[in-house]
Amino acid sequence: MPEETSTTAAAPFRPVIAGTRIGHVHLKVADLDRALGFYQGVLGFELMQRYGDQAAFISAGGYHHHIGLNTWHSKGGKPPPDGTTGLYHTAILYPTRAALADALHRVLSAGIALDGAADHGVSEALYLRDPDENGVELYRDRPEAEWPRDPDGTLAMFNRRLDVEALLKERES
Repeated sequence: MPEETSTTAAAPFRPVIAGTRIGHVHLKVADLDRALGFYQGVLGFELMQRYGDQAAFISAGGYHHHIGLNTWHSKGGKPPPDGTTGLYHTAILYPTRAALADALHRVLSAGIALDGAADHGVSEALYLRDPDENGVELYRDRPEAEWPRDPDGTLAMFNRRLDVEALLKERES
């Protein structure tokens, strides 16, 4: 019997229904208060519910939770070493360029360094790390009509330096 190397041969590809999206992310953290200091204190997420020093659920705009934080299997733990699998980053989508600029101001005001800042054509993104060394992307999408495309209509995303100073000037007071 031949060895099967792919599960895609069993059924034709059917894309997931439009409108499906990631509802929340749940992160293992070493110290709940420290994690809340970043996600709530710096980024401004609202605390929706807390279970002592074990878990907290935070949101933007009153949703039940966009981010769950827990110490169930990680209290006092260390970040995974390089060369291991796991979450690359959590991406937090802001509705406007001004809102992304405000997030940048919050991060810089808290003395948190950026790992990078990029213009991808379809979006503008800031990259940093939370206190547990989890990657965090703060970004805003451009309107779809502005997305760069090849002559055949396919996306033509790129990776260019984002002008962080120009972004900061977009911040609403």
